[in-house]
Amino acid sequence: MSEIMWNKTGIIYDIQRFSLHDGPGIRTIIFFKGCPLRCKWCCNPESQMKNNQIMYIKNNCIDCRKCIQVCPTGAIDLENKKIIHTKCIACGKCVEVCYANALQMIGKEITVKEVFTEIQKDSVYYKHSNGGVTLSGGEALSQPEFATELLKACKNAGYNTSIETTSFASLESINKVLEYVDLVLLDIKVMNSKLHKVYTGQSNDLILNNIKHIVNTGKEVIIRIPLIPSVNDTDENISKTINFMKELQLIKEVHILPYHRLGINKYDYLGYDYLLKDKLTPEEKHIESIKDMFEKEGFICKIGG
Repeated sequence: MSEIMWNKTGIIYDIQRFSLHDGPGIRTIIFFKGCPLRCKWCCNPESQMKNNQIMYIKNNCIDCRKCIQVCPTGAIDLENKKIIHTKCIACGKCVEVCYANALQMIGKEITVKEVFTEIQKDSVYYKHSNGGVTLSGGEALSQPEFATELLKACKNAGYNTSIETTSFASLESINKVLEYVDLVLLDIKVMNSKLHKVYTGQSNDLILNNIKHIVNTGKEVIIRIPLIPSVNDTDENISKTINFMKELQLIKEVHILPYHRLGINKYDYLGYDYLLKDKLTPEEKHIESIKDMFEKEGFICKIGG
C-alpha cells in the first residue's frame, strides 16, 4: 500500500456515527459534498453543490438583523425571508453572529487526517459488529483523490470499507477508489435513458456501463433502487432492471428504497423549488409486489438500506 497523503483535503458536509445502514455492522458515514446528478427526489439537496452554502432556517430567525450588518455582499433579504444566493459568497460571517441558529454553513474543507481522527473514535464498534466506514454523498467519486486517501487510511487500519455511489464518473476515478473498497452500493434509478435524464439531469449510458465494469472487477456489489411513484416503479422498468442485473450474473442482492418526503424542508432552507410535491410514499402492498418480482428471479431483496 502506498503512503497515505494525510494532508489531502476534500469537502464534506456531515459525519454520521453509529449508523446501521449503508453496509454491514455499525458504521461511520462520511457525506461528501458535490454530485453530478440532480435527482428531483433527492432528500439531501445540500449535497449537490460542491462549494459551501449557507442554509437559512426561517422558523429559527428572531429578526435580530445582525447578519445584515456583517454580510459584505448584501445577500440577506430578511423582508422576504431569503438569502440571495447569486450574491452570497458563503464567507460564514452571518453564521458566526446568528445566535438563533437560523443561518448554518453547509460544507467544510477538511483533511484526510481530520476525518480519520473522527473515524477512529468508533473503531471499537467496528471490531465488535464487523462494521466500518462508508463514503456517501453527494457523490464521493466526484472527489476521487480525497476519497482514495481516506479509504486507504481505513484499510490500513483494518476497517471494512464501503462506498455508496451513482457511478457517474470516469473509469480512472472508479478504479482508483475501488482498490480500497470492500462493498459497493450502486444506484440504479431508471432504465430508460431519456427518462433518466429528465429526472436526474443526465442520461444513464455512462452509469450502466460503469456498473458493468464495477461488477466485473469482482467487488461485492449491492444494487439500490430509490422507488419513485410513476417514475421507476412500473412493471416495465422493474423488469428491465431485473434483466440488466441477471445479465451481470454476479449480483445477488438488491435494496429497495421507497420514496419519502423527509428532506423537503431543506429545499426551502436553500432557496430551491421542490418539484415532486405531488408524489406520495408508495403503498406497502406495491412495494411488496416489487420485492416479490426480484425474489422470484433469485435475488435477495430488502426494503431499505
